[in-house]
Amino acid sequence: MKVLVYGSINIDLTFMVDHIAKAGETIGSISIERSAGGKGANQAASLAKAGMPVYLAGKIGQDGRFLLDLLQSYGVNTDNVVEYEGSTGQALIQIDRNKQNAIVVYSGGNGKITTEEIERTIVQFGAGDLLLFQNEIIHTEELMQAAKKQGVKICINPSPYDKQVEALPLDMADIFFVNELEGMGMAGVPADTPYQAVMDALVKRFPDSEILLTAGKDGAYYGYRNIRERGTIMDVPVVDTVGAGDTFTGYYLAARYRNYPVAKALDIACRAASIAVSRKGAMEAIPFASEVFD
Repeated sequence: MKVLVYGSINIDLTFMVDHIAKAGETIGSISIERSAGGKGANQAASLAKAGMPVYLAGKIGQDGRFLLDLLQSYGVNTDNVVEYEGSTGQALIQIDRNKQNAIVVYSGGNGKITTEEIERTIVQFGAGDLLLFQNEIIHTEELMQAAKKQGVKICINPSPYDKQVEALPLDMADIFFVNELEGMGMAGVPADTPYQAVMDALVKRFPDSEILLTAGKDGAYYGYRNIRERGTIMDVPVVDTVGAGDTFTGYYLAARYRNYPVAKALDIACRAASIAVSRKGAMEAIPFASEVFD
């Protein structure tokens, strides 16, 4: 099985602050750091670090060439990343003293992907392969239709969750990865709904899809028809939560690729995410397979 990640590729600018800036407020930053990011790139890196054959497709400007060098060093195939005359996607990240974050994203190349580029890429994949994408690029419905035509399984991480997600033919998805807020939004339940009830609502809405729900310190949940499983996190000091969900996604898929049962795959993915949040950064914080697998 090959995994195609068609997704966002960003340059992250991270500011360490005392607290997240409020409307109209100007605050100082303790430090600033430029690094690789974007949910697509992060998930591709997680899959590659976990030992999966992974192919990344997307769009960058000349300012993003260093991102490709880094991704290739992890083993990501970037042949389907297109360079154009414009800016790479940018993410401005604030991280406060409690390790919580707020993120502002400029789409850059992520918003310049064409349907022709999608068609040219997707024909390289077929039955038995997997497409993973997020809600940080355009033409996602066309991407889903092209993948289904090729017999490729569809895995959606609907982040950020918005009306654009609900406009997609979501019943085509084979697998969903959602966090608490995304899961509650898609399930149409109140914010204080228990995770198991959220999962039940999601499974009822998408009876033919596997659902992975990440819940921070409460670990992760799995639902498919009448099957329910749960994974637990490791107790670690939290340094940076950016990229934790992307780490989980890559390692869960890699564990299943290695034929681990769902319950074990959940624990492996939670372990990888726990290691990631104990380190600074996003992509660079993702552990390698030797640190995670038994």
